[in-house]
Amino acid sequence: MKRFGQLTLAFLLPVCAMSETVDVYIGTGKTGIFHATFNTDNGHLSHPALAAEIRSPGFLAMNAEKTHLYAVATADKPVVAAYAIENDATLRLLNTTPIGDGGGAHIAVHPSGKFLLTAQYGGGSTAVFPIAEDGSVQERSQRIEHQGGSRVIGRRQDSPHPHWTGYSADGKYAFVPDLGLDQILIYAIDGTTLIPHGHAQSIPGGGPRHMRFSNDGKFIYLLNELDLSVTTFAYNADKGTAEARSTTPALSKAVKSEESFNSASEIVVHASGKFVYSANRGNDSVTAFRADPETGALSVIEVEPIRGAWPRNINLIGNWLIAAGAHSNTLSVFAIDPTTGTLTYQTKSSRNIPAPICILFNN
Repeated sequence: MKRFGQLTLAFLLPVCAMSETVDVYIGTGKTGIFHATFNTDNGHLSHPALAAEIRSPGFLAMNAEKTHLYAVATADKPVVAAYAIENDATLRLLNTTPIGDGGGAHIAVHPSGKFLLTAQYGGGSTAVFPIAEDGSVQERSQRIEHQGGSRVIGRRQDSPHPHWTGYSADGKYAFVPDLGLDQILIYAIDGTTLIPHGHAQSIPGGGPRHMRFSNDGKFIYLLNELDLSVTTFAYNADKGTAEARSTTPALSKAVKSEESFNSASEIVVHASGKFVYSANRGNDSVTAFRADPETGALSVIEVEPIRGAWPRNINLIGNWLIAAGAHSNTLSVFAIDPTTGTLTYQTKSSRNIPAPICILFNN
């Protein structure tokens, strides 16, 4: 019996060691940034609590060291807010800096931690904000005004609408999908300065919103908000160029016709690289795709309802997906089958939170 107990303990220890409780920060369209914890072993999400009071702190970003958090928000005017993440996971406001060109739609910190970018959907611009050594955000150092519009979809594409900011893994290039242009604008990075480098052309009327790299860096998956599809680009890391290869609908035309309005919101890539997920507002669902490792082409596995309304954002940690229902004021948890990529809703796991917009794990 004693030996059996020792063996049992030996087998249990590695399993227990794999579980982890991580901090989750949620940006909202209401009164502040919320904090919760998530257990990666059993999928338990704690009830969110207000961590920082500021108006409409939509999208959030962290530096690589996970010591500071940044938000596009509204004080008396649109700002970038900088917070220190304390040891107990609380947020300490360092400062706010005016964006100066309307509200920010997205924010991303460069891998170096020396600056961050914001995308101004209404202002039609991308902005650079240097970051001080103490983590505070400094005054805007550069503003790039986007020009033109594809004009395929009426007023949505009559002018530029930058919607996301991000970087190549090596930090040499910045990428800004523009819904109004049907393009990904690509910038070379010189210190903390963006230099126009080129663009990647998406499908006419697609309305680029967000994008992600494949885990091996060979492909870019671009989410087309207006078309509710994903365009796969082959990425050349040496040249900083991308070429469209294929486009896969997230929903069929028949399914889209069942709602008065549909638009895509977010795209994420599973840690295995085998699966990609996108969120569908209106249909209120998540589409799971299988990714071909050789071509980057996607094929639909399933379309799973989020058990909420208007999934403004989704995010992944391990084999779990959390969906933010902005209109239902909910966060819903789904388990991911690591073999098939399918989603299983975790009953009794939903949590209430006012108008969630962005889910950010501190892992």
